[in-house]
Amino acid sequence: MSYPEDLTYPEPRYHGDKGEVTAVFRRADTPPDLSSPGGSTSYLATNESTGGEFGLYKVDLAARAAGAKTHFHKAMSESFYILSGELELYNGEKWVTGRTGDFLYVPVGGLHAFRNTTDEPTSMLMLFSPGAPREEYFERVAEMSQRSSEELKRFRVRHDSYFVEDFESSAE
Repeated sequence: MSYPEDLTYPEPRYHGDKGEVTAVFRRADTPPDLSSPGGSTSYLATNESTGGEFGLYKVDLAARAAGAKTHFHKAMSESFYILSGELELYNGEKWVTGRTGDFLYVPVGGLHAFRNTTDEPTSMLMLFSPGAPREEYFERVAEMSQRSSEELKRFRVRHDSYFVEDFESSAE
């Protein structure tokens, strides 16, 4: 493989000469930040901890967990990396079965969804770029789902989650 002579990297954001001790380590046995009957979520790297660069979350879904219906984001991309089990992923065109080691990248504006249709749990990494304060979304979405459809829609939009079902009736 040949590489071009003039590579383009982003402009430097760190201007020191010696580097700093700023790394953050999280042990694998750290309890999840959020647990429910449908699974658990671990906040590996948040918008706050990365200075808005990205958000990385480990999501464990129980067997037959509903996941998220078809939606898109206007401000961030979302990526899925399957750690274990199987996960149905909607890539905007069709449902595909993701298995251990499979990866799905969804650019800004890309329709996507996911669900566990198997009788076994599944585990994945979800990466949002740039980072966004997703923690409130994860923590309150079940509660907000019990409220009116208009309240749920406002909550979703506030969190850059545009669900197709929220806008279907307004097109009629």
